[in-house]
Amino acid sequence: IFDTGLAPAAAGAALAALRLLRREPERAARARAVAGELYAGLTAAGLEAVRPDAAVVSVRAPSPEDAVRWAAECRAAGLAVGCFRPPSVPDGISRLRLTARADLTGQQIERAVRLIGETRS
Repeated sequence: IFDTGLAPAAAGAALAALRLLRREPERAARARAVAGELYAGLTAAGLEAVRPDAAVVSVRAPSPEDAVRWAAECRAAGLAVGCFRPPSVPDGISRLRLTARADLTGQQIERAVRLIGETRS
């Protein structure tokens, strides 16, 4: 299920990202701010989300099956989310995971929160 080796393209992308962050360090702070806005919107909508330490916001799903369906419905609506369920997470804590980006606008953040709320189980 798991692969520990990075593909050369992924390693190259990571290196490019590090170079970009050296040139534009404010991007990291903006990504964390966007994650905080996502968290605030999701919890205000009644969803159980984990307060982010960085750019990833995790939203609890009721079950692995619900997480898969929820993520598929988000993707069908144009919102890319990750879906994590056992065995990659412990039983009982399946989740959707959103990755905040520094370039997201307030309107895009609001849309993401709305879509996640509308498609939840």
